[in-house]
Amino acid sequence: MAIFCGAIALFGFSTWAALNDALAAPVTILLSGTAIFVLFTVLHDAAHYSISTHRWVNVAFGRVAMLFVSSLISFKSFAFIHIEHHRNTNDDDGSDPDHFVSGAPWWQVPFRFPLMDVPYLTFLVRNVKRRPRAEVVETSVLMAASVAVIVACALTGHLWTLALLYLIPERVAMFVLAWWFDWLPHHDLEDTQQENRYRATRNRVGSEWILTPLLLSQNYHLVHHLHPSIPFYRYVAAWRRNEDAYLERDAAIGTVFGQQLDPSEYREWKRLNGKLARLLPVRMPQRSSARAAEFHPVPVAAVDRLTADSVLIRFDMPDHLRDKFAFEPGQHITVRTDLGGEGVRRNYSICSAATSDTLEIAVKHIPDGAFSTFAMEQLQVGDTLELMTPTGSFGTPLDPLARKTYVAIAAGSGITPIFSIVQTTLAIETESEFTLFYGNRDADSTMFRHELDDLESRYADRFRIVRFHSRDPRHPEHLRGRIDRIKLEGWLPDRVDEYFLCGPVDMVTDLRDLLLERGAEPGRVHVELFHGYQKPRVAEGFTPAAVSVTLRGRHHEVSLTAGDTVLESALKSGLDAPYACLGGACGTCKAKVLLGSVAMEQNFALSAADVEAGHVLTCQSHPITPSVAVDYDV
Repeated sequence: MAIFCGAIALFGFSTWAALNDALAAPVTILLSGTAIFVLFTVLHDAAHYSISTHRWVNVAFGRVAMLFVSSLISFKSFAFIHIEHHRNTNDDDGSDPDHFVSGAPWWQVPFRFPLMDVPYLTFLVRNVKRRPRAEVVETSVLMAASVAVIVACALTGHLWTLALLYLIPERVAMFVLAWWFDWLPHHDLEDTQQENRYRATRNRVGSEWILTPLLLSQNYHLVHHLHPSIPFYRYVAAWRRNEDAYLERDAAIGTVFGQQLDPSEYREWKRLNGKLARLLPVRMPQRSSARAAEFHPVPVAAVDRLTADSVLIRFDMPDHLRDKFAFEPGQHITVRTDLGGEGVRRNYSICSAATSDTLEIAVKHIPDGAFSTFAMEQLQVGDTLELMTPTGSFGTPLDPLARKTYVAIAAGSGITPIFSIVQTTLAIETESEFTLFYGNRDADSTMFRHELDDLESRYADRFRIVRFHSRDPRHPEHLRGRIDRIKLEGWLPDRVDEYFLCGPVDMVTDLRDLLLERGAEPGRVHVELFHGYQKPRVAEGFTPAAVSVTLRGRHHEVSLTAGDTVLESALKSGLDAPYACLGGACGTCKAKVLLGSVAMEQNFALSAADVEAGHVLTCQSHPITPSVAVDYDV
């Protein structure tokens, strides 16, 4: 905000000075060029959605800044082209538009610097069919308007005035931007972003007291490419926080005078310069501190519409409950409320990042659904809902030093747990890659549509979304229809470390079979269902049993009637045992068998390792021995 307002004010002052002959022409050109140079940083952060968590704020600032930096291209076109630079840094096959400068022969560099928008325009023309029509129209209007203004000024004798006020300062700023943002960080580096993220661009060290403010922190350009979502004013802090980890990966470093340093040479250079840095631990997600799942009243902080038939609910978590509601990505909570005397409970996946300080769920409206209708039409900020502490094990342990390939497949509201997993994984594992296959009816029905776009922009080189639309005739033909094994066959990467599947039962079970057929290990294919198969209950073959239940540190003896599940016997005895879906899909009723044996009707929530360790879904468990003991606290 400060540099945006300051740059606009500086440009306005220099324009006034030029029009009134208050300052010499070279001075006004220098001042206006400086203002445009500074506004590029606003544009740059807006393109990575780093200015604000609100998309419209980034777009507003980006559009204004873009008019000064280059009036020939729309902000959204620039953002698309710049993200392609991040995806394909140093590629010389035409996929990196900035290679026009960074890969130029030394004798051509001074001539290419002021023409940096030429490769951007040609790149846009080559990819025009991939871009939304509104974006193409906006860019076309801007180009036509720019040409019209130049022609009008030439015909009316004001071309020199326009050149003095804008055309020359804009070319000067373009020269410096190409030099400092493209050539200095990237020239003479042969690795591409896909080959080695730590050597596709470099940091420049030395004389940082002047270099950092002069380049607006772009001397730490390596940090920007590793973490595109970090605002420019946090580059230095991020480098100092993670320096040892970067050096372990042979990060590219040069001095202000161009000498290239390997990690050992950099450490010696730093020692001689008396500088210190240290590695701070990455914030890792924690599980709930509650011994067993338990309900607590929690007020609602926000209810925001996601799509025409879904809302995002954010909770105002009291400080004394934060440890109990700590969660790992992929976990869920059960919501309980009294709707006119008819109490209901529903299970919803947590969709916020586990590294954030927020707890959010997304509710998709179901026709005649009691809670979803209430959430869509009546729930307000300040209302209180009863929430069960987080449960579930859909996610997988994360390691800041891991370098993995993840694939997630979701349909409709199946995105909710996966959205949390994607956000958290990309934030913690800075070398891992994620591909999301996401199916919806059309763009308007897509939950987290804009948030996913922002995430894809922030992690351009590591996060990819393949969108399938079943009811959009304008969508590319090969991506039209529901996600099935035929459509996925040609898209799945060759090597995948972990899969996550969430959506309708038929889709998830069929695609899980496909992945296993392709050689995936069962323990690496994680499945989450909102509802299991609701099989008709039969009592034949089951016998009564004595059940010992350990719940929240207390032991209870209950009698189980033939045909009842362990959960049903506990609930009939008045115990507040945790449960949600009753279909074997959510894992909320998980407990460990300490004595005796049970048989589960179905299991969509527990891994093979969980089952081997003695855990069961009590909503699906029937005793097959006269006595059974289960512990919900383990």
